[in-house]
Amino acid sequence: METPKVFESEYRFCLILWENEPVGSTQLVRLCKEKLGWTKATTYTVIRRLAERGVLKNENAVVSSLVSKDEVQAAEINELVEKTFGGSLPAFIAAFTKHNPLSPEEAAQIQKMIDAHQEE
Repeated sequence: METPKVFESEYRFCLILWENEPVGSTQLVRLCKEKLGWTKATTYTVIRRLAERGVLKNENAVVSSLVSKDEVQAAEINELVEKTFGGSLPAFIAAFTKHNPLSPEEAAQIQKMIDAHQEE
């Protein structure tokens, strides 16, 4: 199943949801007002839209996610790499590291991930 698209403002909403789920819709409205400055109507509109797209469920006024933070982040990265770098992960990494030098620790962590992936 393909991960549904989550747009920027929806992602900020999802961060609140993932941190607090399962959460009552009334409390979620309060949290969105505090953290995002949203009105009750805006929050309920986003809940409805994300439920329609299969990102979350709202049952008996309790909201919980159907898609994890990792899944949403992975889908965003995949879309970025595909759209901007023609699907080339090496081109993405080259562009990223050109302007964001890696520390020795970060390079070692990445090397461990590559080594683990090659062993699969």
